[in-house]
Amino acid sequence: MSAVFDKPSLWQRAAPMFRGFDGPLAFAVFLLACAGLVTMYSSGYDNGARFYDHGRNMLIAGAIMFVVAQIPPQRLATFAVPLYTLGVALLIAVAIFGVTKKGARRWLNLGVTIQPSEILKIAMPLMLAWWFQKREGQLRPLDFLVGGVLLAVPAALIMRQPDLGTALLVLTAGLAVIFFAGLSWKLILPPVLLGLVAVTLVVAFEPRLCADGVRWAVLHDYQQQRICTLLDPTRDPLGKGFHIIQGMIAIGSGGVWGKGFMQGTQAHLDFVPERTTDFIFAAFAEEFGLLGNLLLIAGFVFLVLRGLMIALEAPTLFSRLLAGSITFMFFAYAFVNMGMVSGILPVVGVPLPFISYGGTAMVTLGMGIGILMSISKSKRLVQT
Repeated sequence: MSAVFDKPSLWQRAAPMFRGFDGPLAFAVFLLACAGLVTMYSSGYDNGARFYDHGRNMLIAGAIMFVVAQIPPQRLATFAVPLYTLGVALLIAVAIFGVTKKGARRWLNLGVTIQPSEILKIAMPLMLAWWFQKREGQLRPLDFLVGGVLLAVPAALIMRQPDLGTALLVLTAGLAVIFFAGLSWKLILPPVLLGLVAVTLVVAFEPRLCADGVRWAVLHDYQQQRICTLLDPTRDPLGKGFHIIQGMIAIGSGGVWGKGFMQGTQAHLDFVPERTTDFIFAAFAEEFGLLGNLLLIAGFVFLVLRGLMIALEAPTLFSRLLAGSITFMFFAYAFVNMGMVSGILPVVGVPLPFISYGGTAMVTLGMGIGILMSISKSKRLVQT
């Protein structure tokens, strides 16, 4: 009889919280986190606080991931409208009385300085997934138009700050939802082809378009300079082109095998700017070479493929759209960061997931992984 009244152990009470966690996804995140800690220790060794702060940020992101993973997807859907509304309201507040740093108005002082645009990285896919879930079975062209407006409003407010990197991530997450919701290829191909034509024309007429005194009406001056610098970094090798040139030198000097842990010269001698944040990939490539790059890329590819698999097997339209959008956001993070450091994309403020230093971005990443975990758990519960 006494056994009937025995209290369950702490592990027995905690076990349900861990049951159903996606092992392959957790393993991919663990490997990338380890790579981030090793790289941060090397690139930030002269600022020891960076390594410890990076580890602390990872622990915070892990805790957030664990908490979010316990929330069922149907419960996450109830946060969509309030979180989106809050995010847009805060962006409007930033535009009116936000804090300006280095020529950009991106922050809001509410006793604690916050960057509201980070909220939209999660709120945007939540909102669009909720919207298309509501319209399931009766989608019309007007519904895609409404989805486009819901995406365009915060994206325009973020671009106005200006913050092209964050706007790009929000757009990627939102467009992924619209695409997975069933947008016709007939509507997707024209803007893609138009973009390819525009890029070809810019490359072909670069000497004229980037000549001194020429201004592009559709972009800010600094955005125009970034594109022109990408096309020809040697135009200003000690100024605007310095980041790209030094990043490519660091990557190339790593060779096939790399110079070895803590042996990178370009990064440690301060030739690579922002070596612990946006340009940490250059520091990694210098020390671990082509082989290390391929392994790191393989880690991100595995994470993206696992995320797409979770989306494919998700039990509801909402969870499928949300998982696909979050996965594409991770792809955009990694692709844009590696692309800009390698000199194939303009320099924008996009960190490398789990590798770059940054508390706010790490929290967003933790929430994203937590959402994928939640959707994966819901699938397994449905199967059982």
